[in-house]
Amino acid sequence: MMNMRKTVFFFTFIICFSAVSRAQTPAQTRSDLEKERASIQQQIEEVKHSLDITKKNRRETLGQLALLQRRLRLRLAAIANINRQLDFIQADMNNSWSEILKLKKELDTLRKQYAESVVYAYENRSNYDFLNFIFAASNFNDALKRVEYLKSYRAYREERAQNIDKTHQLLQNKIDGLKVKRVEKDEALAKQNKERQVLEVEKKEKDDVVNSLQSHEKELKKEMNLKQRQDQKLGNAIAAAIRRAREESIREAKKNAASTAAANAPERTDNAKANPVASDPNTGSSLRTAVKPAVVEKPFDTRTDIALSDNFEKNRGHLPWPVNSGNIAMRYGPHEYIKGIVHNNQGITIECAPGSSVMAVFEGEVQNVFNVGDVTAVMIRHGKYFTTYSNLASVSVSKGQVIRTGQVLGKLAEIGQLEFVLSDDKDHLFDPEKWLRR
Repeated sequence: MMNMRKTVFFFTFIICFSAVSRAQTPAQTRSDLEKERASIQQQIEEVKHSLDITKKNRRETLGQLALLQRRLRLRLAAIANINRQLDFIQADMNNSWSEILKLKKELDTLRKQYAESVVYAYENRSNYDFLNFIFAASNFNDALKRVEYLKSYRAYREERAQNIDKTHQLLQNKIDGLKVKRVEKDEALAKQNKERQVLEVEKKEKDDVVNSLQSHEKELKKEMNLKQRQDQKLGNAIAAAIRRAREESIREAKKNAASTAAANAPERTDNAKANPVASDPNTGSSLRTAVKPAVVEKPFDTRTDIALSDNFEKNRGHLPWPVNSGNIAMRYGPHEYIKGIVHNNQGITIECAPGSSVMAVFEGEVQNVFNVGDVTAVMIRHGKYFTTYSNLASVSVSKGQVIRTGQVLGKLAEIGQLEFVLSDDKDHLFDPEKWLRR
């Protein structure tokens, strides 16, 4: 009896714990988890491909370290994904246990009731008793009702037997399903253990790279200073180009406003031209032509620019990548790669094969093509937004050219790193990673 109570308490605890766990986790299906897992594995493979490219240099770099750190994050995400899958499997197992207990109880009840009916039928099995039951009717209609009752009772017993068979089959199916879930759980645990082993290997590889980088810290700081100076040149060129674009837009707006005002102004009479200031004969006060206050012109305020800016904003998180294959080696903003080595990236640095085609992430117009040291950058305006693609060896577009989404802008230089910067007309920088398609 005590063991039975412990068993019931154990299953009750599991079921309650499962309900609480499901209430605390977001609504995510098994299908969503499988898609997420496939996406994570694909990203890990892409990072591995990029690492193979960087290892050809036979020398550790900060870009390689960033890729290793990203691979670690993806590996942890893969383990977390498996953990959530295990939660789903455990919840299914808990539900199966609950249904098995319920079906067992129901089956016991059905068997007991059926046994009682069989005993009763056995004890009253004589045809004489059945005939007495029918002939004891007070009239013919009552006799017919008694015959129907006996038929119904026989059908009831048959139905009970069928229910027992169905319930037993359901119970067996649930037990078989639970066995399948146990196998699935064991496989998921094996995957989890394998991922953790790989994680430890990758941690060691990352630590080895960190130690190697720290061993030539002076040289690394020198390289970082060169990159910072290159980034500063790029930032200054972007700011200057945006300023010129803003001034040009305001000049154009003023020019259009003046043309519109001149076209809409009423023609002045000869008397008005001769007497710009006249007196009202009734009041003696002077009459002057009303002058409208000057309208403050705003940059990028045309219908075309506003529509383009709105469309660009609506595609936040859905913009295509500027390269067909690549990984973010250095993320946006300040990051400490190793102790004492901090870099504040104004965009994202995408690691990809030298010579890769660089493409526009959205339609727009080429605002400028300029050199940054020995590499070239292309800046495209999308209404009030600007995207800049730097470290190009060759360029296939020119200033003022209208660009469509996905159009090739040029080829990546031997450095194998695309600097991708996203900004607006007020020189605000944005994290491009949040705008690109996941």
